[in-house]
Amino acid sequence: MCPFMQFIEGGRRYQCGFCNCVNDVPPFYFQHLDHIGRRLDHYEKPELSLGSYEYVATLDYCRKNKPPNPPAFIFMIDVSYSNIKNGLVKLICEELKTMLEKLPKEEQEEMSAIRVGFITYNKVLHFFNVKSNLAQPQMMVVTDVGEVFVPLLDGFLVNYQESQSVIHNLLDQIPDMFADSNENETVFAPVIQAGMEALKAADCPGKLFIFHSSLPTAEAPGKLKNRDDKKLVNTDKEKILFQPQTNVYDSLAKDCVAHGCSVTLFLFPSQYVDVASLGLVPQLTGGTLYKYNNFQMHLDRQQFLNDLRNDIEKKIGFDAIMRVRTSTGFRATDFFGGILMNNTTDVEMAAIDCDKAVTVEFKHDDKLSEDTGALIQCAVLYTTISGQRRLRIHNLGLNCSSQLADLYKSCETDALINFFAKSAFKAVLHQPLKVIREILVNQTAHMLACYRKNCASPSAASQLILPDSMKVLPVYMNCLLKNCVLLSRPEISTDERAYQRQLVMTMGVADSQLFFYPQLLPIHTLDVKSTMLPAAVRCSESRLSEEGIFLLANGLHMFLWLGVSSPPELIQGIFNVPSFAHINTDMTLLPEVGNPYSQQLRMIMGIIQQKRPYSMKLTIVKQREQPEMVFRQFLVEDKGLYGGSSYVDFLCCVHKEICQLLN
Repeated sequence: MCPFMQFIEGGRRYQCGFCNCVNDVPPFYFQHLDHIGRRLDHYEKPELSLGSYEYVATLDYCRKNKPPNPPAFIFMIDVSYSNIKNGLVKLICEELKTMLEKLPKEEQEEMSAIRVGFITYNKVLHFFNVKSNLAQPQMMVVTDVGEVFVPLLDGFLVNYQESQSVIHNLLDQIPDMFADSNENETVFAPVIQAGMEALKAADCPGKLFIFHSSLPTAEAPGKLKNRDDKKLVNTDKEKILFQPQTNVYDSLAKDCVAHGCSVTLFLFPSQYVDVASLGLVPQLTGGTLYKYNNFQMHLDRQQFLNDLRNDIEKKIGFDAIMRVRTSTGFRATDFFGGILMNNTTDVEMAAIDCDKAVTVEFKHDDKLSEDTGALIQCAVLYTTISGQRRLRIHNLGLNCSSQLADLYKSCETDALINFFAKSAFKAVLHQPLKVIREILVNQTAHMLACYRKNCASPSAASQLILPDSMKVLPVYMNCLLKNCVLLSRPEISTDERAYQRQLVMTMGVADSQLFFYPQLLPIHTLDVKSTMLPAAVRCSESRLSEEGIFLLANGLHMFLWLGVSSPPELIQGIFNVPSFAHINTDMTLLPEVGNPYSQQLRMIMGIIQQKRPYSMKLTIVKQREQPEMVFRQFLVEDKGLYGGSSYVDFLCCVHKEICQLLN
């Protein structure tokens, strides 16, 4: 039931806005109509007066027709030699003690309903019994990684508050337990399998938090070999680098989705780990992938802890299924996101959280009417963190027009770029990158040529004419074409390309916009009396100045660029050192200096970071020093060092294509 239903015959029947069928109103739902044909209870019922609302689902919409159990979080820590040695295991265990206090809960609840469990692993798995009545946690080892089973049910998943002292004991003991281990080999697929089997045995959905750092080379299902081959780059076989090595991970992901098991992976690689294979399960189960290259405690600790804290606390729903319905004339044909589809209509998600977006492509394949418009309903059935089955509904009514000019007026460039990026990154698995880049240029030219031909006032052919709403389409399209997924660069690893591809597949519109065209803010013009962000400048070297200080952010990275003649009072104010030469570029957090410049800059960085899914690590860059090379790759309007046109060159290229199409 939604606002698009029309009540008739005194309220006894209603006509569906989607299929136009007329149905009887069941007696319990009957209500009289007012003088304009609207129900008297119109404003009392959310489903009649609002675009978005939720229902509590009936048992028919629950698995096995019984109410679901609240979800569980399972923490799975790789305790191989390198993770123990660099202090990572100790850090994770220490921090979990405070983070578990903040498990998500419904507003009205005293404490979280989520249960927690713990597994450590190298080439075997260690399950822990943390039942509240135990004095000490108990460890059970599973060595048969080929056929993983869960060695205990009672005491594995527990309420954190009840078992707090046993859990704290365990987290204190884990780093010492494996302190003398020299085991460097790890397994990976059996770890996911174990977590999924544990959730299945407890008959609840949930999320696995896996902390992993190396290529899983131990003998087990999902074993991987190093296949990083630079010779494939720029050939038709480059797509192999983005495909998983084995189909083990694909079938594992399907099992996970079928049991409402979402996987979030924190990766700490020091060399190639095959992100294309390891990241597949997180992507298909609506989980998140985080990657910290060459993790160093003093530099990367804060970024990792911010990510972990956000991931544990964020709003999330489990075991979800989504359907998108439309009125006649058009239909949903393709879906992009952290999803799995076993048929053409059901979008299945082991979990969906506040940072994930699903992009839907519609096909206009029949008549639309300007009178009734086009209707879309998106319904998501999911389980809340407290274990309640709900149905969330979004309804959207759009205008239809027979005039192309109206269409171009209301075009959303940001949404277009999100869609083109996702469809291109999906195609990367099957088509040569050169072909994909050509298709993108072609589609850009087609959209603009169509406008020129049908909507623009006549003018000289040599003039490039863009609709107002698409003025920035070419600049964003050029950024997409230059992204390392579609255009390889020698300094970017295969893993980094696979990682960026995966991130974009679940991004919302605001995140993909910032990712492809970073924000560049002049900090030297700060007004310390104002709380406004300084106006952003275009991402080009021509906008930088030797006397300037600029902050650049793209949602994954943050850079503070310092011109060689930066004002000394600003340097003193921000870094608490007397001159440019004294600045330490190793720092990843700004010192807390108690003056207005420092406070203002840290506040601006806080605002940019807010609501972004990933914690951005800060890099300090001095003009004319080596690290500036990395920073320059983000000045997206300039010509790339390894190919990739400047914005101006790309405009000329698109203009040429348009002229050819019009001739």
